[in-house]
Amino acid sequence: MVEDRWRSALATAHEDWDQRWQVEEQRALWEEPDRRIRDLVPELRRREASVVLDLGCGVGRHALFLADQGFEVVGTDASEAGIARATEVAAGAGLAVRFGVEDFLNLSFEDRSFDYVLAWNVIYHGDVAVVSRCLDEVRRVLRRGGIYQSTMLSKRNEAFGIGTEISKDTFVDEADSGDKAHPHFYCNAPTLVDLHVGFEVLALDDAEQLPGAWHWNLIAERTG
Repeated sequence: MVEDRWRSALATAHEDWDQRWQVEEQRALWEEPDRRIRDLVPELRRREASVVLDLGCGVGRHALFLADQGFEVVGTDASEAGIARATEVAAGAGLAVRFGVEDFLNLSFEDRSFDYVLAWNVIYHGDVAVVSRCLDEVRRVLRRGGIYQSTMLSKRNEAFGIGTEISKDTFVDEADSGDKAHPHFYCNAPTLVDLHVGFEVLALDDAEQLPGAWHWNLIAERTG
């Protein structure tokens, strides 16, 4: 059961990130695309993917990279500051990316709009119900045979179990000065696979993004 004071607001971590994206030193930490997104580009081309969604794009590092690679890119985030910065950088680089503020639980796009959806360090900001609802939206907007790439927090993550468990495997660390003061959901591999109904898992591994920060890295194909 969700602790009462969190019941009406679980996907709130964007409030912290909105503050970060207003600070140049913080933005500079998130400018380079992750190698796993770079490494997937040949497979996306092999599958003739063209229209992609960067869900929770922040300041646009992956959306900008994918646009530079020739894809038609839409980037969304709940942070107005992140979207403003991404739009500014895209304009300066001459890249045609459609950026917009969106709630990842209620996307505005038509069914089967995208060939590839990326959700990097995004959908675990809530509890399992938030994750499930977001995955419903990903399934809806991703065409059959399309690729979904994401990260989820692993129970090996050093932050797992720290703070108050407001819902099963969902913790809030109110002593944290960053986004861990907002709900974060952690899972093991069986739970992760069970959540991805309608997807075939193509690749899955548990790795550190930073020391102690273990994340599941998922690549899946939309089948259902």
